[in-house]
Amino acid sequence: MQKLLAYPLTVIHLLCFFLALVIFHPIQWVCFNLFGYQAHKKSVDMLQWTLMRCGNILGTRYTFTNPHNIDTNQPLIIVANHQSLHDIYPITWYMRKHHPKFISKIELGRGIPSVSYNLRHGGAALIDRKNPRQSLPALMKFGEYIEANKRAAVIFPEGTRSKNGEPKPFQTKGLEVLFKKIPSAVIVPISINNSWKMYKYGKFPMGIGAHITFTVHEPIKLSTFTERDALINSIETTIKSHINP
Repeated sequence: MQKLLAYPLTVIHLLCFFLALVIFHPIQWVCFNLFGYQAHKKSVDMLQWTLMRCGNILGTRYTFTNPHNIDTNQPLIIVANHQSLHDIYPITWYMRKHHPKFISKIELGRGIPSVSYNLRHGGAALIDRKNPRQSLPALMKFGEYIEANKRAAVIFPEGTRSKNGEPKPFQTKGLEVLFKKIPSAVIVPISINNSWKMYKYGKFPMGIGAHITFTVHEPIKLSTFTERDALINSIETTIKSHINP
């Protein structure tokens, strides 16, 4: 019965989701080109809120637990597990005061309304995973941007999404580059649960009634660690110990 109900709700959700992307694309363009970064950021923030409301059509709920008072006048490295694209817009919305910027596949920089425009103009890193000669300099430049502007770099070290909630091993290269290029960063580990359930039936229909949770763990000042391998292991252990597949 639930799967049967998911069919019409998925159609409505996808129409609303796509419509939101189409509507906010020219809004972003106007804000960025006429009013600059801050106006563009506000338009992107409102897009994230709107996408969450689209999720509500499927009965999706979002709970973001962050008991920590994180200073906005410092760069952050947000490290999280990755279960679906529905991890991204809630992080962007709930962490909006820290200006989160994502590391994304270069292919997403073209052809997707709103998303591609924001990736190209909002401070994201677009990397070609198959080409280290492109990806490494892009990641280094991204880290320098985060450090200089006190933004928040968001990285999913698993590399690919977990389709069943089971966490994958962390790949360390991206974290190591960010650690080097953002030396004054505070690391913010986040555990994400149940985002994968949006695709428990596959791409169509989508799962309904998912309760996606985000748990923010104790921030870690990067400069207090000299052994980076131990730090990465500690972050990975903290995040994975709060994942419930």
